[in-house]
Amino acid sequence: MTKNLFLYILLITATLSSCRKKDDFVFDQSPDERINKTLAEYSSALTGSEYGWKGFVYPSGLPGTPFGFYFKFDTANRVQMFSDFDSLSAVTVKESSYRLKALQQPSLLFDTYSYIHVLCDPDASVNGGTYGAGLFSDFEFAIDGVYGDTIKLTGRLHGSKAVLVKATSQEAQDYYEKKRNWEFNNISRFLTYFKQLTAGGSKYDIYVDKLYRQIQFVWTTAEGAKSFSTPYYYTSNGIALTSPLNDGKQSISAFENVTWDAGGQIMKFKVNGADATITAVIKPLVVDTGAGSRWWNAAANAGAYWVSTNGFHVDGVDDAYGIKRISGFQFMFYYPNFNSGYDAGAIFTTATFGPALKPKFNTNGTVVFSAAGTFGTAPADGATPMANITTKFSETAGFYFVQTGNYTYDMVNVKDARSWITWQN
Repeated sequence: MTKNLFLYILLITATLSSCRKKDDFVFDQSPDERINKTLAEYSSALTGSEYGWKGFVYPSGLPGTPFGFYFKFDTANRVQMFSDFDSLSAVTVKESSYRLKALQQPSLLFDTYSYIHVLCDPDASVNGGTYGAGLFSDFEFAIDGVYGDTIKLTGRLHGSKAVLVKATSQEAQDYYEKKRNWEFNNISRFLTYFKQLTAGGSKYDIYVDKLYRQIQFVWTTAEGAKSFSTPYYYTSNGIALTSPLNDGKQSISAFENVTWDAGGQIMKFKVNGADATITAVIKPLVVDTGAGSRWWNAAANAGAYWVSTNGFHVDGVDDAYGIKRISGFQFMFYYPNFNSGYDAGAIFTTATFGPALKPKFNTNGTVVFSAAGTFGTAPADGATPMANITTKFSETAGFYFVQTGNYTYDMVNVKDARSWITWQN
């Protein structure tokens, strides 16, 4: 019995020893050696691109919207970069540090403040995002893998996506020689709210959100109005659309060789190699005839009001009537059925004052306001702004309304489309 037990123990020991040997030969290196080798390979890839990398970062707060970068990594953990966030960062090189580190997986960390941090800066005034999170972008990225000339990354905090693509000699040269076409940024210098694209024999209403890099195209067909929206990003000679516009007649994927004529209020460029323009117009091809009613009813039915923090934009001037300079100013609001069947287009400071208004909704989509007195008493520095606002509301041609989001509308004067105000619920 004792002999059998001894043989049984020997058998178990031999079996366990055999298992250990098999495990030992699964990898010929320790885990630390393997991860260090992987990091070394990624480092070699990053620093080995002779002309650096084009980068595209897609913040989680703006799904599908790319922000363009250029990176040149060196072997001393320094990186030079450009960014298309604004016209200055597009032509001004910034150097900072970076690290490759094994966290839950190999990761690329930009560990000193740089252009890539701008997208996730918690101060919303820096990037137009949300206080505390910016645009929900990242500056620490897990490396998903290297695929030929492309490296794919995922943000470790917000899950934003990023892609690095090997740059060409010409692309690197264009950055360092400041050959960046930033002319499309002048889209905000049109004096009229409405703008019309003419390309390939077709016309489109075009609405551009510069902050969030979005373009909406609206056009007419035999079946009615059609629209298409896409993010865009800047290139060396203009902009490219993340998703091409395809209207059945042509495909538009980029505006190239963009130029801006401020005096003539016209933007010229090439689309598919042919001349194209964006021009100022005072009436869109497609008027949303129900937008004014939707705007009014959305607040009236909820017992709520619309707010503007910037007032009227007139002839290229933001807050043209200076409401933000009124002592104690907080916001301007429009309140349906404010009192005695009238609406209030009022200014809120330590007091509430403004014109009493009565809207008329026309079948052509315009809304005309008639003034019938005032609410409250304007302070000394608020009397002139209130008078100007009352006059603007009372324009006989009225206003078009453009719905720009679930809770936002722009109100544009019909007379010349050179005055407008943005309302938020």
